[in-house]
Amino acid sequence: MLRRLAAELRARTLGQIQRESKDALLLQGRIASWLVRSKETITSLRDLEFKVLSQFGEDGIIDWIIERSQIPDHLHSFIEFGVELYEEANTRFLLENRNWRGLIIDANSQLETKVRNSPLAWRHALQAKSAFVTRENINQLFNDCGFSGENGLLSIDIDGNDYWVWEAIESVDPVITICEYNAVLGDLYPVVVPYDPAFTHARPNYHNLYGGASIVALQVLAKRKGYTLPGSNSAGNNAFFIRNDYASRFGRTVIANVAASPSKLRESRDTSNNLTFAEGSARQTLISSLPVINIETGERMTIGSLGSLCSEDWLRLARRSATVQSAPADSK
Repeated sequence: MLRRLAAELRARTLGQIQRESKDALLLQGRIASWLVRSKETITSLRDLEFKVLSQFGEDGIIDWIIERSQIPDHLHSFIEFGVELYEEANTRFLLENRNWRGLIIDANSQLETKVRNSPLAWRHALQAKSAFVTRENINQLFNDCGFSGENGLLSIDIDGNDYWVWEAIESVDPVITICEYNAVLGDLYPVVVPYDPAFTHARPNYHNLYGGASIVALQVLAKRKGYTLPGSNSAGNNAFFIRNDYASRFGRTVIANVAASPSKLRESRDTSNNLTFAEGSARQTLISSLPVINIETGERMTIGSLGSLCSEDWLRLARRSATVQSAPADSK
């Protein structure tokens, strides 16, 4: 009995500590968001970064863009897919700090149960859906969950078919779209991996590096859909796009350097799924034999046949921070 009571006491104490730590983290995030919102002009989006519940500094960027966009109340809803179990995501701080209504989707079969059994399920208007996203089912998924028409924010991060799925989306019209890009594919060519509805970037010969689209390909698609790029996070994996009817609030007088960043992530893996920490052009070499498609010409070629994929500006940015060691990101 004493052992059981001691175990219950430890569990209660640990739970209280975790709750208090979470509350303190959210309070610090709220204070950071107030400071970020006061910025009238910035050098680039990296000036705004802070992390509360996002993977990198997306929480600060999102909060500032939302504040400056002055999105009307009836559009205060978001959709994010590619969230794993929603412990670290682009919209988690948005949900808890601004209390927006949301839909999250992931192929993880435990997502719905995990959210349903958490305080998020009753504290917020959050809907979770376990589903593998493809360009064939994405609009039906949104409609089935009651999300259609205009909304505030859409976040896309599925490590592979991101371009193709965004291209297929028609049922929602977000003010802000965040889409992951693959900086290993550089900033010179509008290239994307061929569409495969069963794509997974974790295949051994993909080295955890092959998937998605170059930033140029996403910019071409964004222009076609009526969006403008204000920049990316400094980690060089998430690009932010503003719908053109809101984009005038983010001009050159507000953001001095509108550009996406190269990536210094060292998340490459060998065929046994061990991290190898490849960086720079060595990452391109590992996947040089794999195919990409130029979305402007329709031409299919190997990555290696393109030669250098990065502009001098990107190479300079990479060299400038070559002495900074980036922590490897966990593979999704």
